[in-house]
Amino acid sequence: MVKSRMYDVHAVGKRKTSVARVYMIEGQGKITVNKREIDDYFPRESSKYMVTQPLNLLNVIGKYDVVVNVDGGGLSSQAGAVRLGVSRALLKLNPAVRGELRKAGFLTRDSREVERKKYGVRGARRAFQFSKR
Repeated sequence: MVKSRMYDVHAVGKRKTSVARVYMIEGQGKITVNKREIDDYFPRESSKYMVTQPLNLLNVIGKYDVVVNVDGGGLSSQAGAVRLGVSRALLKLNPAVRGELRKAGFLTRDSREVERKKYGVRGARRAFQFSKR
């Protein structure tokens, strides 16, 4: 369990069913996700890029060590949750960067969730094939 008092800042990011707890401390720019390196955890370059977007935007990519605990959802959803968590952590460290992060859309929580399945149909909206005879 990561203790928040030994880290400079703690923030939470969510997307779909993923929840990311992000801890930041001044360091060499090491990013750890679920006790693994970011390259090991996120195999796709697009996911790694998504996680580091807020750091690249503010040019602080080598200034902070980021420790992330993420749970739920798929890898793409988790990357979105981590991006939101990192953005919120950077905002706590320096409230003056709010405009830049907001303009880039990194502080907006993507509220889209999976629609539940309804009774009498195959999925959320897809009905069974209609037969006239």
